[in-house]
Amino acid sequence: MRIPLIITAIIAFAAFLLPLVLPWGHAAIDWDSVNAGLFHEGHILGTDDLGRDRLARLLVGTRTTIFVALAAAMVALIIGTIWGAAAGWIGGRTDEMMMRIVDGLYALPFMFVVILLMVVFGRSILLVFIGIGMVEWLTMARVVRGQVLALKNRPFVLAAEAAGSPGYAILLRHILPNVAGVAAAYLMLTVPQVVMVESFLSFLGLGVQEPLTSLGILVNEGADEMDLIPAALLLPGGMLVTIIICLTLAGEKYRDRMAAEARA
Repeated sequence: MRIPLIITAIIAFAAFLLPLVLPWGHAAIDWDSVNAGLFHEGHILGTDDLGRDRLARLLVGTRTTIFVALAAAMVALIIGTIWGAAAGWIGGRTDEMMMRIVDGLYALPFMFVVILLMVVFGRSILLVFIGIGMVEWLTMARVVRGQVLALKNRPFVLAAEAAGSPGYAILLRHILPNVAGVAAAYLMLTVPQVVMVESFLSFLGLGVQEPLTSLGILVNEGADEMDLIPAALLLPGGMLVTIIICLTLAGEKYRDRMAAEARA
């Protein structure tokens, strides 16, 4: 688990800090260096067909993708935790109704819902992570509900009820802290999935918009240039694959650790 997290931390560190020290911004145009090669007048990775620095765009694109993924995952965590905890704690017909709503949303085409939000409400980075987060919370709700159902009849919960603690206090003080570890594990698995979704939306032109960039936009641009400049596709594509693999491995390791601790 450590190695994937270290690699991800290094990438995030570079993406957030290196653009501050580069001589060229990601949207700055160097008209004298259009389609320049490596190490041309301060452009370490060269420039694209508009004279924009490839390294700056790669770093800013990585930063945008990571930021959107984390923000969308937090939206999914908040909605999923509230929905799942309420359903599991209340139980009965309310639980049945709430989970049927989740099942119904599962049946909807996931990407179609996100694209529809982009088309109806416009394209903005805020709407991107809200839209993705609002459809990524379903699995989190099921996971949290299952944990709440397993915990609500534990002795420490029954003791709190016998002591006269109100339901919301028991949920906040006793149940949710015990659910936090499992929720965090599935949150780590949600992030790489959101990275893929955001990149796909940006690849289609429905996600992040210029002058801001993301890995999906860079992959789209690189696909048009791959015959002449393979690095234009390989660099953002390699960065995207590396982030997804590292986050997935870290999330799976953490989930397995939490499962082992629960069995013990």
